[in-house]
Amino acid sequence: MAQAKRGRKKKGVSPGAGEKVNVYDLQGKVVGEIELPPVFQTPFRPDVIHRAVVAAQANRRQPYGPSKKAGMRHAVSTWGKGRGVARVQRLTQGRRAAESPNNVGGRRAHPPKPEKDWTKKVNRKERLLAIRSALAATKDPELVRARGHRVPEDRTLPVVVVDEFQSIKKTSEVMKVLRNLGLEDDVIRAKEGRHIRAGKGKRRGRKYRQPKSLLMIVPEDSDVLRSGRNLPGVHVVTPRTLNAEYLAPGGVAGRLTLITQSALKGMGGEGR
Repeated sequence: MAQAKRGRKKKGVSPGAGEKVNVYDLQGKVVGEIELPPVFQTPFRPDVIHRAVVAAQANRRQPYGPSKKAGMRHAVSTWGKGRGVARVQRLTQGRRAAESPNNVGGRRAHPPKPEKDWTKKVNRKERLLAIRSALAATKDPELVRARGHRVPEDRTLPVVVVDEFQSIKKTSEVMKVLRNLGLEDDVIRAKEGRHIRAGKGKRRGRKYRQPKSLLMIVPEDSDVLRSGRNLPGVHVVTPRTLNAEYLAPGGVAGRLTLITQSALKGMGGEGR
């Protein structure tokens, strides 16, 4: 029985040797290969990924709604029944009704309520599966290009670079490395794709919509955490702060991802 338990495979991660991808230097040249951790063998689960992203977005929603007294601030009265006149409330010295939902100028029947709970819960194992599955999707060129990312045909995914990338302190130098790697076009795509949002959101503090570009995963205390975040559409995160929404914006997996060697080894396939 003990042997059977020891031989049981971990759920959500496919068995087998990990795939190897190229390691690139700051000039965009191949300097070696590295084996992807077992987490990159996780089966693709778009349903779980979408559920985790929707829950994260719902948990950020701010409750809204009118005052409970909205539409009820009138001095109104009704004659009641027995006089052959409709029993709707009428304003003093006024010719129209007020406060009732069925009247012009009356309160709303079922307005949004501030006490409504918008949050959604996701099981812990389900959330971890979403992160692992979205991370594994970053190695699939078809999924990456289906999101609209521009990446050279000869680049292995995810793009793994040497650790010297972590110490870059200037945004211009980060852009130079991306140009050498052939990833500059994707940043330009995000920059040129910025446009005014359709709908009411444009006057509610989110006027522009910014397309998502590259996701950089680097260790903590890296200089590129600050120098890389100034690029349009680019997010720079650590393995600890990685979540499903970074890996699959809008719930669609396959984001173009750049990882340093240290960050890749730090993942190890277990947890985050």
